[in-house]
Amino acid sequence: MENQQASLKSTMITYGLILGGVSVIFQLMLFFLDMHYQQPPAVGIVSIVIMIGVLVYAFIQYKKQNEGFISLAEAIKIGLGISLISAIVGIVYSLILTEVLDPSTLQKTLDYQFETMRAENPEMTQDQINMARDMGEKFSGPFIRSAFQLIGALFIGFIISLIGGLIVKKSRPE
Repeated sequence: MENQQASLKSTMITYGLILGGVSVIFQLMLFFLDMHYQQPPAVGIVSIVIMIGVLVYAFIQYKKQNEGFISLAEAIKIGLGISLISAIVGIVYSLILTEVLDPSTLQKTLDYQFETMRAENPEMTQDQINMARDMGEKFSGPFIRSAFQLIGALFIGFIISLIGGLIVKKSRPE
């Protein structure tokens, strides 16, 4: 049992750092292409596909290390652990991006979102747009962003772990 716990922990750390590293590389690619503030739907889809790939691969590797067995509970623990570690890596990168690499990222993001909002909803009044901008600025502080990033990663990680765990699980015979 102790070996199994060590295996769980090492799997979480290893693949959490891998997922975090791959995600940061993907985000750096967007930064160098000056797309880091736009976040089109394709970026979210690619990020989720990367997360699915790393989590499922981690489940399969853990299963190989444990005589071909993995329970749903183990898959969920591994998935949440990996998601937590990669979210922490992502939060650190996000803080470096917004405080060092490009301090105007948040302003660029808000400007882009409100230009898009104005183009898609020409009937919006300037007061409505200003109110939405004020709300956006309230939620753009580093602690609130980090909290949303962490909660989002854990939520998506849980969903992927639940589905992936149901697919790869194989219980030990009683």
